[in-house]
Amino acid sequence: MNKNIVITGATGALGNLAAKTFAGMGHNLALLDRDTEKLESLVHGLNLPSERIFFQTVDLLNGQTVQDSAEAVVKKFGSVHALFHLVGGWTGGKTFTETPTDDLEFMLNQHVRTTFNLFKAFEEPLSKNGWGRVIVISASTVPNPPGKTAVYTATKSAQENMVLSLAAELKESKVTANIIHVRAIDIDNKGTGTTPAEIVSAMQYLFSDAADKVNGARIPLY
Repeated sequence: MNKNIVITGATGALGNLAAKTFAGMGHNLALLDRDTEKLESLVHGLNLPSERIFFQTVDLLNGQTVQDSAEAVVKKFGSVHALFHLVGGWTGGKTFTETPTDDLEFMLNQHVRTTFNLFKAFEEPLSKNGWGRVIVISASTVPNPPGKTAVYTATKSAQENMVLSLAAELKESKVTANIIHVRAIDIDNKGTGTTPAEIVSAMQYLFSDAADKVNGARIPLY
């Protein structure tokens, strides 16, 4: 059965590959991103029939806008089966003394507020199908942060706790919510981290019925 998948950060390297992979599996896609030009290019490249694609330029920091997007996705497809939140972003390499307050705000926006707005908007539609998947990518350093990573690891930790809380809230609805841990996303396949292809393969497993009992987990992929 074709499922309806929401992908945020769709035009990034990981989001792009996830969109192509899951479209190739026959699923319907709702692609959310803030870059109109890149989003239109991705949609053009996917070449899906209009009934299988929804795309929208969205500011994930605007809760009402995200709520409106969720309602538009449900209106288009009738339901939502999965949410892949693939918005990235890193700032660090500075001691507490060196870190400007703006860095903290940037990381809170990127990881905590976007996640809160998405979960607030999509929790209800996800809970209605008797099956669902939520996947977020995080960093292997979050459980044991090295120096000069405070604002990044703190906000990613908050994001992870939101995922774990959602996993508990939706457990009875047969919806799983999991975190894939990587050291870095190795876009150029230089051997410096986890490649987008490896991450998408893990996503395909978590999406499968074989992973029905994997819930509230941190999957080490490094």
